[in-house]
Amino acid sequence: MMSVKPVAERVKETAEMRKAFCDTLLDIAATDRRVVVLDADLMSSIGTVKFMEKYPDRAFDVGVQEANMMGIAAGLSVTGKIPFAHTFGPFATRRAFDQVFLSCGYNRANVRIMGSDPGVTAAFNGGTHMPFEDMGLMRNIPEAILVEPADNVQLSALMKASMDRYGLFYFRISRKQVIKIYEEGSQFDFGRAVLLREGRDLTIIASGIMVDDGLKAAEILAQEGINARVVDSFCWKPIDREMVAAAARETGAIVTAENHNVINGLGSAVAEVVVEECPVPVERVGVQDRFGQVGPVDFLRREYGLTPDNIVAAARRVLARKRGGCC
Repeated sequence: MMSVKPVAERVKETAEMRKAFCDTLLDIAATDRRVVVLDADLMSSIGTVKFMEKYPDRAFDVGVQEANMMGIAAGLSVTGKIPFAHTFGPFATRRAFDQVFLSCGYNRANVRIMGSDPGVTAAFNGGTHMPFEDMGLMRNIPEAILVEPADNVQLSALMKASMDRYGLFYFRISRKQVIKIYEEGSQFDFGRAVLLREGRDLTIIASGIMVDDGLKAAEILAQEGINARVVDSFCWKPIDREMVAAAARETGAIVTAENHNVINGLGSAVAEVVVEECPVPVERVGVQDRFGQVGPVDFLRREYGLTPDNIVAAARRVLARKRGGCC
């Protein structure tokens, strides 16, 4: 049952998201011996060395063998284990896609894949490590559940919630600090988006690091007399069709915001629902069909148009289309 309480003041988390990930793993593993952890030579980067020290018989570093890791995870699932397999986002998806699709997806395995450093948060690891396409790839796997938590509370709650549901999960997570959106104790349901701000003029639908930007954009628009609804669509698949359709009917215009390629990303998922349920103008803020590059996150966010100002500009465009009757 979803029970969500947004924070009164959004500030940077005191703990990095990778710590929340590892702490939650330890918490779950303490009461459920089915939990095992796999990594592809990145335990120090994500922090699961602590898990290996406490549960050496339940942690496996397979080395730089991401595709092999997915096969091992699927095999462990067949024996009744619940594996959490981590590596950087592009290696968890693009590099190992066939093994994920067949061994985990087609095989109906019970696996949680954790892809870290999504989009521009890969920063100085550069274009080769910068996944703008990971969720797009994973959207094509039948029945896979795809989530991008906005903060530590949401990540921890969703990891725990996944333990009560069988299937293939892909978690797209940051390693570093993010902005706190939710109060401790908030609970979330897969396939259910979160309404963070009411609004009647348009709806901003975002996920991950773009949720805070969407809220900032709504605050800027409010100063212009524009009332923007804000939705956290943390679950890309299954997407909350009811929430998206309601946004289309009730506000008549939608802006999506994602740290991902707009092709086959969150904007595409939202647009698919809109065109089927209630066609209205949609503007997509995200990476416009480009490769990644090296740089600090703030520079990359400006370079790829992932800022509150970009969302505000998109909101003005979509409102003009709404007023002009142009779909």
